[in-house]
Amino acid sequence: MKPENAENLYLCVCRKMAIVTLFLVGFLSLVSSAHCQRWINAHATFYGGGDASGTMGGACGYGNLYSQGYGTNTAALSTALFNSGLSCGSCYEIRCAKDPKWCLPGSIVVTATNFCPPNNALPNNAGGWCNPPLQHFDLSQPVFQRIAQYRAGIVPVSYRRVPCRRSGGIRFTINGHSYFNLVLITNVGGAGDVHAVAIKGSRTGWQSMSRNWGQNWQSNTYLNGQSLSFKVTTSDGRSVVSNNCVHAGWSFGQTFTGAQFH
Repeated sequence: MKPENAENLYLCVCRKMAIVTLFLVGFLSLVSSAHCQRWINAHATFYGGGDASGTMGGACGYGNLYSQGYGTNTAALSTALFNSGLSCGSCYEIRCAKDPKWCLPGSIVVTATNFCPPNNALPNNAGGWCNPPLQHFDLSQPVFQRIAQYRAGIVPVSYRRVPCRRSGGIRFTINGHSYFNLVLITNVGGAGDVHAVAIKGSRTGWQSMSRNWGQNWQSNTYLNGQSLSFKVTTSDGRSVVSNNCVHAGWSFGQTFTGAQFH
């Protein structure tokens, strides 16, 4: 082989190896961010009764957690985790840790659907479980009993953020009235926690919505009689656009399904 041909072959192989290396680094980085979050120490209690009926409603605004698809795999977050409601919809893998008397094997995945308020009248280690700066999960009773015995009451746990896996598209429930469109956003995959929303009518441009409370987002634009599109952005910076997912004949109280994070 001539020297110049050998040099060209060497350069070609190096370029291919560089491309493969870049691909692998990007892929491993994506996998790491989505599935290899470090485990963090916290504590968990439970509420809501054996049928979890007491967990319905809540500070995220989801209402009936059964009909919204969250079921009993839910948690109320302490102030340190709740992020003033921006953590609503995020998903956590939790396992009981370092308490062989009460812990059960395995782990659970829960969605943040409520707020566990602080109780400043009690010390952090004796009833004030959700006081700042404690990281605490108040789980629905059925899901708590999958990782710990009922009689434990409170157990040490370790947790990590995980991607939310949802069936079907993001759901938009339109409440309010003319000039006050209050849209509840549920069933969000990926990071799960919505941090920004934009809305576009068929006769308007894109407009940012403001978060009213929980995962209820507000627009004061008159949008009656227009088809609606939504752009949803989650805490990881990813966005998904649902073009014309709401038909022009919509009315308040209806729910519509859009695109989903994949």
